[in-house]
Amino acid sequence: MTDFIYQPPQDDLVILHEDHELVFIDKPAGVLSVPGRGAHLADCLLARVQAVFPEALLVHRLDMDTSGVIVFARSPMAQRHLGLQFEKRQTRKQYIARVWGQVAEKAGRVDLPLTVDWPNRPRQMVCHETGRPAQTDWALLRHEEHGSRLRLSPVTGRSHQLRVHMLAMGHPILGDPFYATDTAATFPRLMLHARELRLRHPDGGRGLTVSAPVPF
Repeated sequence: MTDFIYQPPQDDLVILHEDHELVFIDKPAGVLSVPGRGAHLADCLLARVQAVFPEALLVHRLDMDTSGVIVFARSPMAQRHLGLQFEKRQTRKQYIARVWGQVAEKAGRVDLPLTVDWPNRPRQMVCHETGRPAQTDWALLRHEEHGSRLRLSPVTGRSHQLRVHMLAMGHPILGDPFYATDTAATFPRLMLHARELRLRHPDGGRGLTVSAPVPF
């Protein structure tokens, strides 16, 4: 990854839902959620959203390589409300992933603690001594030519959680620049998409579910 050049796609902003407190966006793969260090990493989804909604505030992030549903708040109150929901694990997130190999079981849970792999950051790794608890529920949707299509439901929200948990299962996500190897690494993008996000609306607490079509 040392020769990485940031060239985010210049797709038009896809708004999935907007109201007086929230705006949901379908994030394209290859765009940072927030700016990185340096002017060359300034183009990010937050900046693009704020160009249309100047009051927009960050609530959570998706990895640069991941596409799909992400929500921004349109007031400090909404940001606090949503932040607490994420912190208390009251939101429900569902991802679709294409992974290498034929997954034998129909469903399961990966329960492996994660920590940063310091010499190779931002890579993460399983560590039973210093890792933070991390759980991912998964279900097999179907077998495909190069592997399996899974539905992933993270219980916790650790960095690179889904990617490392799939690797630990022996089924790295196709196109993963950090964790896939050989043929599994040759796909044009990370085959991980945040398909659905369910939360409570900060104005009144009603349930709200927003989804984005899977692009692969």
